[in-house]
Amino acid sequence: MNDATVHPPKAAWFIAGTDTEIGKTLIAGALLHELTKTGVRSAGMKPVAAGAVLRDGVWHNDDADILAAEASVKLPQELSTPFLLRQPTAPHIAANQEQRTIELAHILSCYGQLAALADAVVVEGVGGFRVPLNDIHDTADMAQQLGLPVVLVVGLRLGCISHALLTAEAISARGLRLAGWVANTVDAAMLNADANVAALKSRIDAPFLGLVPRMSRLPAKALVAAAASHLNFSCLPGWPAAFAAAFPANPAVNPI
Repeated sequence: MNDATVHPPKAAWFIAGTDTEIGKTLIAGALLHELTKTGVRSAGMKPVAAGAVLRDGVWHNDDADILAAEASVKLPQELSTPFLLRQPTAPHIAANQEQRTIELAHILSCYGQLAALADAVVVEGVGGFRVPLNDIHDTADMAQQLGLPVVLVVGLRLGCISHALLTAEAISARGLRLAGWVANTVDAAMLNADANVAALKSRIDAPFLGLVPRMSRLPAKALVAAAASHLNFSCLPGWPAAFAAAFPANPAVNPI
């Protein structure tokens, strides 16, 4: 039995994506932003991060830093990002180049320790839903072993309908609950974006949490807050009831 089972937080979610660079960190940060506003102890985890820069003698990953900035519980990097890899490439390749092996047992152990410190935890995946982590496991295995409800980020661009539906099927095939999905505008010039969202609403059996438009380049903190203003997380399982009562659903967002 791992620590995540012994000391579960009151609520936790896994953020998956239809691909890489489609806004998982933006949505995970927005979720933490809204959680922190409720006053709960919120923690963010990016178990595997590929792509790091050295600042003041410490290796940093921009995605992991955004989650840390939005969470109310400050955590050591070895817990929040146990596998911080330097090259921005597929994780199993980046790990191999550093002569490291990404181990799910270690990720689960770190999650258990982290979860014991928080009321709500947001865990962000890496890349798409089935990115290899080592010779045997991929990110779908990681999500399955964590066993958390999944929030799917759909990057709005040509081809997103098939990518989204295939990912939703893969999530279900692992026995995981798709707790909700977000449409994030990747291509602002995409033709018929609204019709694509409508098609996904009619085909994905999970609440629609909102549509994030393509936004101007802003500092990370402001960008996350702006994204959060377009989303309604109150229907997610385990969402703090006090928040749902204090901040009614945005009428512009259809959570159903």
